[in-house]
Amino acid sequence: MRYRGSFSFLRWGSLLLIIVALVLTIFQLIRFSRIWANFPAGMTIAGVPVGQLDRQGASQRLLEVYTQPVELLYNESVIHLEPSVVGFSLDMDTMLAAADMERTRLPFWQSFWDYLWDRPVESLAIPLSATFSEDRLRSFLVSEVSARYDQPSTAASPIVGTVNFSTGSQGTELNVDRAVALIENAFLSTGQRSVVLPLQRTDPAHPTFQNLEVLLKQTIELSGYDGTIGLYMSDLQTGQEISFILDQGNPVSYPPDTAFTASSTIKIPIMVSVFRRLGENPEAEIVTNLADMIAHSINPASDWLMANVLDAFDGPLLVTDDMRNLGLENTFLAGYFYTGAPLLEIYSTPANERLDIFTDPDPYNQTTPSEIGSLLVDLYQCAQMGGGALIAAFPGEITQAECQTMINYLIQDHIALLIQAGVPDGTNVGHKHGWVPDIYGIIHDMSDAAIVFTPGGDYVLTIFMYHPMQIVFDPANNLVKDLSRATYNYYNIP
Repeated sequence: MRYRGSFSFLRWGSLLLIIVALVLTIFQLIRFSRIWANFPAGMTIAGVPVGQLDRQGASQRLLEVYTQPVELLYNESVIHLEPSVVGFSLDMDTMLAAADMERTRLPFWQSFWDYLWDRPVESLAIPLSATFSEDRLRSFLVSEVSARYDQPSTAASPIVGTVNFSTGSQGTELNVDRAVALIENAFLSTGQRSVVLPLQRTDPAHPTFQNLEVLLKQTIELSGYDGTIGLYMSDLQTGQEISFILDQGNPVSYPPDTAFTASSTIKIPIMVSVFRRLGENPEAEIVTNLADMIAHSINPASDWLMANVLDAFDGPLLVTDDMRNLGLENTFLAGYFYTGAPLLEIYSTPANERLDIFTDPDPYNQTTPSEIGSLLVDLYQCAQMGGGALIAAFPGEITQAECQTMINYLIQDHIALLIQAGVPDGTNVGHKHGWVPDIYGIIHDMSDAAIVFTPGGDYVLTIFMYHPMQIVFDPANNLVKDLSRATYNYYNIP
């Protein structure tokens, strides 16, 4: 009887334990089923924790994070950029589908078994899937940020009443390309949603050629010069040109250009004609006379070169022919320099046939500011690049090395006056100057034609002046110096 009672107790005790275990198992199963319906603990979607959340809860949390505005910092200004402005959109279906696949990757019962034994759940991370419009972002940055917050630079400009230019001031502008990349990263981040916008300094704009022309004309006006003045200037980097004529302060129609007495500037064409006919090793006497003609402006040296290198009788006319071959129809030499030299030919040109302006040009030698300037441009191009009109017009007769030698001769013309006086000491100025007193010692014509080499750029500047009564040397020299200084300052703003 005791045995049977004990057995009954054990049987009912075991049965009770089985029932309790079954109840606990069912309880845990129900509890796990609820957990199984949600995303597992430790899972992240796009960096956002979604463990124990269902699809709706996960969607809501993702939207809460990724619809927060991105903070843009432009210096001291704060700009809030709503993601919707640039079309930012979460690909919610794709991310939730990927999360569901990871959630159900292990069979239910295996996952339940792991749950019962409290085995750690593997952390699962679903990457972000989202899109935005880069075009809309760029448009926002340009129209709403740059347009409002950029500070434009102040362009350098002429200082009224002087030959100087203001330095201008730097500006600030948004670097849109870099900003796009930084903001994109912020849109895709859960924590770093603040962007310090990348800014860059903008240098002051250089004055325009029009600014320079206005300054040059203003300089002439302020000088009070009441004669005729012609100016030509060419930028040797860009080919831009300034060319004008003023008569008693009034503009003269251009083109055509106006004829002026060439005086000693005609020695530049003479030099070109001589070099066209020289060999590689010119005689010492030729070299000496070239230096005397250009550096010292000695007229007999010019006559000797034309008579001995060109032609004893028609040397000046050959110079004229060479200029015509270069397309310079207003530049000519009609006789030698020596007193009493005959006029070999009378030249009529578009420049000296004008009836609206009279500069009393010498029938022996004439040019225009633009033509002698163009010849210097050709010389520079030949020396620097081995090309240009001189090489084209005289192939095999003028070389790049000869052009550089000609410029070197022009650089030896040291007078510290006119164009040379307007540039800092040490500046290379390849030029030829000239003025012609009449029989009474009165100067009516003054000129200078130069290639100027500067750190900020090289240029050609030619200035011709005429006055029917008299050119007073010092005021005229100061005017040319100021025009030269203004041009130099344009290229070399402090």
